[in-house]
Amino acid sequence: MGAAPRIYCPKCEYRPVAEDRWECIPSCGTAWHTFWTGGVCPGCGYAWLVTQCPACGGLSPHKQWYHSPEGTPGSEREHEFERSGA
Repeated sequence: MGAAPRIYCPKCEYRPVAEDRWECIPSCGTAWHTFWTGGVCPGCGYAWLVTQCPACGGLSPHKQWYHSPEGTPGSEREHEFERSGA
């Protein structure tokens, strides 16, 4: 198995800590750690496609928070994507 992806904000590089919580608002109001469930609310099952950073407040697609570790498949493509500004 490959190394686990690094999780951090694509805008400010904040790395979530265990104490962070996101709220399912305006849906069911459940508070949970979104990266423990891949962005899916455990209260109602809603799949959040966008995640707000608790540090900078920026909104980014949830999938963009997951970064391949250096030297693993996908890491070169990730850096190519970053350089292109896409």
